[in-house]
Amino acid sequence: MESIKIATAQFENRSNDKAYNLGVIRELSARAAADGAQAVAFHECAVTGYTFARHLSKEQMLELSEIIPDGPSIKALQEIAAENNIAVLAGLFEKDADNNLFKAYVCVDKNGLVAKYRKLHPFINPHLTPGNEYVVFDLLGWKCGMLICYDNNITENVRATALLGAEIIFMPHVTMCTPSTRPGAGFVDPKLWENRESDPTSLRLEFDGMKGRAWLMKWLPARAYDNGIYAVFSNPIGMDDDQLKNGCSMILDPFGDVIAECRKLGNDVVTATLTRNKLTEAGGYRYRLARRPDLYGAVMAAPHASVQKVVWLQEEK
Repeated sequence: MESIKIATAQFENRSNDKAYNLGVIRELSARAAADGAQAVAFHECAVTGYTFARHLSKEQMLELSEIIPDGPSIKALQEIAAENNIAVLAGLFEKDADNNLFKAYVCVDKNGLVAKYRKLHPFINPHLTPGNEYVVFDLLGWKCGMLICYDNNITENVRATALLGAEIIFMPHVTMCTPSTRPGAGFVDPKLWENRESDPTSLRLEFDGMKGRAWLMKWLPARAYDNGIYAVFSNPIGMDDDQLKNGCSMILDPFGDVIAECRKLGNDVVTATLTRNKLTEAGGYRYRLARRPDLYGAVMAAPHASVQKVVWLQEEK
């Protein structure tokens, strides 16, 4: 296909309420399909909720998690996809036959599971096992990849996925509005969310400032631009456990330009048309052709001990 219509969504999920979350996914998928979208992307752990999992024991995580593809949530996503003739991408916690736990993201269509990815850098719960492979799959004639939240902050992951052929990379997140060492970072007061109808301006200033969108725009466009790919960013809005999130789910083209973005202070879905010509017209395509791995291949592959620290999670303990 020379073009494809992709939607990205944002919504306020409920912790450990799969029925409610799947109901919202059903509603927004129908809206995306009505707008002509052929696929719709939701955020990290959109099915299960996310931040509350930092308090769960392994037994509780196992109860929350599902086998993929035989669990009930995958079957529900397949039904949603079939009802609307649309591919649905969403996140949930996964367990395998040996009770290993993963952070998973899936693509499901009317025929069942199309692709599954496991987060390479999970941190929200100590019982999660990191994934160990990149995933590139076919979606309506386009090559697609998946990278979950923190995975996108390690630039090598995005480059590797692009070098494996991905033209579109789905980037589901639960991010922004948390403390960090960077200037301007911090939580957003939940009272602003409660008062969003009477005082939207105060909330928008926090959501769009350095706690939120302004930080995102420092790096997300670079991932698309440097690699010459479409980036489909999905993020929740509203309360996720005790943390307020700012949404701004968006789609960026290979020039790093935002071509669609959710701007409502609530549940929303937007659609963009992705065209192939941009993949080769963008600078990232030329830069990838000009690479010289003979210079830095050994440097990139040198042994390295991975150290991952999430500031707000460390502060909480």
